Amino acid sequence: MSQARKVAYAVVLTALAVAFSPLFIPVGIIKAYPAQHMINVIAAVLVGPWYALAVATAAAIIRNALNLGTIFAFPGGMIGAFLAGWAYRLSRNIYLAALAEVIGTGLIASTLSALVIGPVFLKKTMALGTFILAFSASTIAGSILGVLILLGLKRAGFRW
Repeated sequence: MSQARKVAYAVVLTALAVAFSPLFIPVGIIKAYPAQHMINVIAAVLVGPWYALAVATAAAIIRNALNLGTIFAFPGGMIGAFLAGWAYRLSRNIYLAALAEVIGTGLIASTLSALVIGPVFLKKTMALGTFILAFSASTIAGSILGVLILLGLKRAGFRW
């Protein structure tokens, strides 16, 4: 795929992630965005790990600038998107990409958020279990949606 096409896909996916931002589930101080994780899986498959990371980062920056997100949007989106991209690059399997998104967000990003981001940036101690539950619920729902959309695109003849 050409770089121009990757950039175009990345821009559209970032715009979709931001457009879906009003659709969130409040879980304590976290805003769970299943749509972001859906976009992460789609970006991982369509544009690879680095562009998926860029999509998640840009969406987090824009959401925070518009006061639609929290600081947890950064680890919550970026780690899963990047791991999903690498998993897809290595396996060419959309299910493994979705699983990597869940592991990256539900386990790694939630742990980082509870043990580092919260205490350092918010000066609050955070309950790890709460983060794992909230991040996992969001990423599992979003990853399933991402896989379903990719399967629909494939069935419609879209190739990547």
